[in-house]
Amino acid sequence: MIVMSLPDKGKADSLIEMAKITFKRLKETNIFNYPSNTLNDYYDIIHKIMEALTSIEGVKVKGDGAHQELIDYICKKHNYPESIRLFLQEIRDFRNRIAYEGFMVNENYIRENFKKIEDIIQSLFKNINPQLIR
Repeated sequence: MIVMSLPDKGKADSLIEMAKITFKRLKETNIFNYPSNTLNDYYDIIHKIMEALTSIEGVKVKGDGAHQELIDYICKKHNYPESIRLFLQEIRDFRNRIAYEGFMVNENYIRENFKKIEDIIQSLFKNINPQLIR
């Protein structure tokens, strides 16, 4: 459920900082040796940036299916193509399967998609207006 609220720039600032720290740590790791952990970290970064964007905009997404709805909202609001929205939903699904079913991501999935994922992360970071964060 999408709910309007007051913008929370402090929360956005903290989420962006956490995303940057996780991204830096990921860059210092051999991502291909730990594909499930890598995908989990990538999803965490993407989610934090998206949540920071909604915090700046004064939007909260909560309840059942909040992560799915957050992806749909951000993709629509920031004009991402349907192919990116579907890819992000796939990553979300894999992350849930990792967390709840013990699903193991194949190294090849990371090899084939890490550039695309990192491009999406950089694109999301660019949507953050530095002047809006304290």
